[in-house]
Amino acid sequence: MTRTALRAARLFDGVTTHADPLVIVEDGRITEVRTGPAPADADLVDLGTATLLPGLIDTHVHLGFDAGPDPVAALASRDDDAVLEAMAQAAAAQLRAGVTTVRDLGDRDYLALRLRESTAGLPTIVAAGPPITSPGGHCHFLGGVADRGVRDAVREHAERGVDVIKVMASGGGMTPESDVNSPQFTPDDLAALVDEAHRHGLPVTAHAHALGAIVDGVAAGVDGLEHCTFIDGERVNAPADVVAAIVRRRIAVGATVGLAPVDPAEFRPPPFLAKILPELMANLARLIREGAVVVAGTDAGIGPIKPHGVLPHGLAHLAQLGMHPAEALTAGTSTAAQVCGLGDRKGRVRPGYDAHLLAVDGDPLTDIGALLRPVAVFVAGRPVVTAARS
Repeated sequence: MTRTALRAARLFDGVTTHADPLVIVEDGRITEVRTGPAPADADLVDLGTATLLPGLIDTHVHLGFDAGPDPVAALASRDDDAVLEAMAQAAAAQLRAGVTTVRDLGDRDYLALRLRESTAGLPTIVAAGPPITSPGGHCHFLGGVADRGVRDAVREHAERGVDVIKVMASGGGMTPESDVNSPQFTPDDLAALVDEAHRHGLPVTAHAHALGAIVDGVAAGVDGLEHCTFIDGERVNAPADVVAAIVRRRIAVGATVGLAPVDPAEFRPPPFLAKILPELMANLARLIREGAVVVAGTDAGIGPIKPHGVLPHGLAHLAQLGMHPAEALTAGTSTAAQVCGLGDRKGRVRPGYDAHLLAVDGDPLTDIGALLRPVAVFVAGRPVVTAARS
């Protein structure tokens, strides 16, 4: 039996902090978290002045999208083998950024489920398969059209072995023929979808830009709301009673935060988005302030400003919107693990949990930008990424 002892200057365990920690790992699991000398029979990895924390968790990615200028066309041009190879490369990029678990909320024809079974040092993948959508609706080209009804679509996904049901409750920007202002399902259909998913033991998270889609999703009993932008015509409109229901029922808000640094001359948001962006950010800050469960779902893959591995920028963004750095770290670790259904083994540094760990140069509790300086990434206790240190 191989034992490894990891020593660092400090530890954020997913909830709280510790000084001079020693983390003992056996067979891919954490067995002890303490201070003091390393066991004589353990291989010591001294991380020096680094901070050790759980591997980060991105609750909303698209491994099948290549973060290029036209990811939809790029995906359409590849056969399944080429897509799987590109998805593996995207997953590896996530690891290099310290992201050891991703929730893929929209692939083509269940390819993320095939990648999920790989043991080749990839992040843990929580997979939704192709998102359930309406005929001609948002991301219909991924293969999740509910043309035989929503209950049948959920049953097919459950039989294929998905971890979560993703439903396109409104239109979206990557499908021009859809409308971000309009719900894509009736309230009764959305309620039936949630009922069927819960009957199969599956949570439901809803892509929801339109105010009406958010209202319908809350009424239907969804477990999560992706984007949750409250778009109402030309403005953002978040009624107090709807916000209160989201907070009270602990519906997870997947905030689409995190942008890679880009030259403003090379990236201009669409005019409508540019117009309402200040309102969107103000409302997200309001949700944080009022106590909603907010996690960072970056939507990685959908364009050049959303490369795979952008989550550290997303957690810094949450801090800019009002979270204390410790709260942002919690959102990206233990809370995200709970949202992904993995709270019993991910997102914490404690005995019994998977030894998926990240070490960063500096103290992210005082400078969350330290997340952008990974020193080492461990999957099941094995280093998969190391950085040269001066």
